[in-house]
Amino acid sequence: MFRRAVLPTDVVQREQLSGWEAVLEASGLPVAGLDAPKPKARLALAAPLPSGVAGEAELADLWLVERLPSWRVREALATGLPAGYTLANLYDVWLGEPPLPGRVIASIYRATIAPPVALPAVVAAAQTLLTADALPRGRRKGEATVAYDLRPFLDAIEVAAAAEGGATIRMTLRHDPARGVGRPDETLAALGETLGGEPLRPAALVREGLVLSEPPQVAPTAPRGPRPSTVPSAPGSHPLRPGHPR
Repeated sequence: MFRRAVLPTDVVQREQLSGWEAVLEASGLPVAGLDAPKPKARLALAAPLPSGVAGEAELADLWLVERLPSWRVREALATGLPAGYTLANLYDVWLGEPPLPGRVIASIYRATIAPPVALPAVVAAAQTLLTADALPRGRRKGEATVAYDLRPFLDAIEVAAAAEGGATIRMTLRHDPARGVGRPDETLAALGETLGGEPLRPAALVREGLVLSEPPQVAPTAPRGPRPSTVPSAPGSHPLRPGHPR
């Protein structure tokens, strides 16, 4: 698990991954992929995070080709992460567990709206969005505008008073492998339009965390003893996940 600050808007996803790869190459850790003819660290971020959004509990899978104690991995990474990143925690993950990117079903965002704002009106607008059968909208894609329905992406919207008369809007937005992901800027735009004005522009926007599906339960084929507290050594690489405690 790691935290990420807001990055310059011109830092695209590819550059963010390149920063991680450079850090892992210099870490001295036995990262899977670095021994290949064309070295490339095996790392999978759970879900892309736009440069202009901070992250409080981001997740990633990192594969090592040998088992190491967590403290050694933490020491190797803690002081050398890319600019704007801070390591929060590490967890050893069962090798057969599904990869993180396929398990993310939603993102939780928190937007802070500066005063003045009419809190009851924002609460009513959120309720309007959540009770609608459909919310037809358009999303820019290159030079074209693609029509889509925002409603299936809205899992929850919570509105609360913030300091000095502002509002805090917490949005749980769905990820769909076929239709894409719910975006906080589009949700705030829909709220603003429902209020009869311009899109709501947050003074601060943070992704608080990710919602993961439960891994599939595999029924044992034969009686087994108590499950060991640590995963036994096995050939191949081992994912170390900076993320989600069970």
